[in-house]
Amino acid sequence: MNFYEHTIIARQDIGASQLKQIEEKYTNLVIKNEGKVLKTENWGLLNLSYLIKRNKKGNYIHFKIEGSGKTIVELEKNEKIDKNLLRYLTVKVKKIDLKTNYFEKKPEETKPKTN
Repeated sequence: MNFYEHTIIARQDIGASQLKQIEEKYTNLVIKNEGKVLKTENWGLLNLSYLIKRNKKGNYIHFKIEGSGKTIVELEKNEKIDKNLLRYLTVKVKKIDLKTNYFEKKPEETKPKTN
């Protein structure tokens, strides 16, 4: 089994419930095709570098997957026809870092007040 990091960008006008449905849909698709979703990160609504299908922003969802090439082929085949998605990217990695969450909101550091 191989390790993959897979990111999808959904349209900016999708609601929270639709975003959750998209996440569940692709998680179930991976499981159905003999893979495992090790971690799912919802990065939220982020600015795009350039317009994609008239969208300035996109909802990012990042999956860390263990599976075979067949799993990824089926996943990308379904994403290609999904009208709610703008882009997707799959990267094969040697090891998966399950501890670090790069887009996690960190609490504001307390700064001393200056008068």
